[in-house]
Amino acid sequence: MTENQITLHIIKTLKENKKKEFELILDELQPYDIAHIYENLPEKHQTRFLLFMNIDLIADLLEELNKDRQLEVLNKLGIEKTGKVLDLMDNDDLAVLLDDLSPEKIASLLSGMKKSESDIVQDIMKYPPETAGRLMTNRFVWIRDYYTVIEAVGKLKSFAEFAETINYLYVIDQDRKLVGVVSYRDLLIAEPDEPIRNVMYERVIAVTVTTDQEEVARLVEKYDFLAIPVVSDENVLMGIATVDDIIDVVIQEANEDIEKLSASGKSIDFETKAFVAAYRRLPWLILLLFIGIVSGSIISGYEDTLQKVVALAFFMPMISGMTGNTGTQSLAVVVRGLVSNDINKNVIFRLIMREFLVSLIIGIVCGVLISLIAFFWQGSAILGAVVGISLFLTLIIGTLAGTIIPIILYRLKIDPAVASGPLITTLNDIFSLVTYFGIATMFINHLM
Repeated sequence: MTENQITLHIIKTLKENKKKEFELILDELQPYDIAHIYENLPEKHQTRFLLFMNIDLIADLLEELNKDRQLEVLNKLGIEKTGKVLDLMDNDDLAVLLDDLSPEKIASLLSGMKKSESDIVQDIMKYPPETAGRLMTNRFVWIRDYYTVIEAVGKLKSFAEFAETINYLYVIDQDRKLVGVVSYRDLLIAEPDEPIRNVMYERVIAVTVTTDQEEVARLVEKYDFLAIPVVSDENVLMGIATVDDIIDVVIQEANEDIEKLSASGKSIDFETKAFVAAYRRLPWLILLLFIGIVSGSIISGYEDTLQKVVALAFFMPMISGMTGNTGTQSLAVVVRGLVSNDINKNVIFRLIMREFLVSLIIGIVCGVLISLIAFFWQGSAILGAVVGISLFLTLIIGTLAGTIIPIILYRLKIDPAVASGPLITTLNDIFSLVTYFGIATMFINHLM
């Protein structure tokens, strides 16, 4: 059945009070699909939809909704049922939900939870945003280093429903310090009475609770982990960060970089109101407006050159536009590379030299092409040479600006994505106009 047919079928079961049939339909659906159906239901059916669902499904549903929808659902459940649902939610997802709520609202939501679960969520919220501590969950299986394989399998079976992942078991000593890791596969092929110490890997890749979430994502991508342990500064096992949370981090960081590259500031999506969107874009645009005035003053400084050779004006938009374009391309390459590569002096040197070589190739091809166009269009070989040389030089300048500026910001511990596309483009406008009119002025007598 299509989603529309499923939705109509669900509405029919709600109207006819067929709870058993309703549950059978939902058993075949993924949480994401259930959330999508819920959001598209007429409001009059949403409350009954929630009443027909069991606590586990509601918890799964909440994790697929945005914060506003989550709070809307919780308000419909009542205090007692809300507490039970929150107990079942992943701790990290619940911490995100509670972020930015008033202290009174947080206290109200936590009051209905089990104290053990409530304490864990409050501990997670103490860690800085966008760190491993905020990503981690306590829903994992740990074992003692003195266990045998059969004892480890027994514990795994007992906690399989509780754990978010059973691919890895983390081994701790009497002080709860992380001393090893063993995979589910390793347990299957080991002898039942084999000590865990003989099976586990002692070299464990872990992150601390204060590790930046981007670094966590980089390690998971680098080692192809499904989960990574999170420890305190004393190597005490605190939780794990799972790959599904890492994917969310990658998407979030990519969106943030796109916002910065486009100089749109804070998040703007399809639902953002016009006034808010304008308010978030205006600061950057006003700054760029004043920087753009410099371009105008450069043109006015070469007014005599323009008056003598009016044809120079024909190529101004092309020169500045091409310089901005190549700078933005290099910026995108560098920002993406800084996220996914280990950066050192050799890597930076090779990157700059590679981009310089790229700019030479692009500059020669585009410079020759525009020289020929200018010559056949205006009938002047000198004009063609001026435009071609100018474009060649400005493409080199634009490419290197788009490469070096974000690297400098990165070395200064500033997010390189703040070297946004519009900023690079505006600066390259200035560089290109100075170069273009400087060369034109040098050849003014020949152009006339």
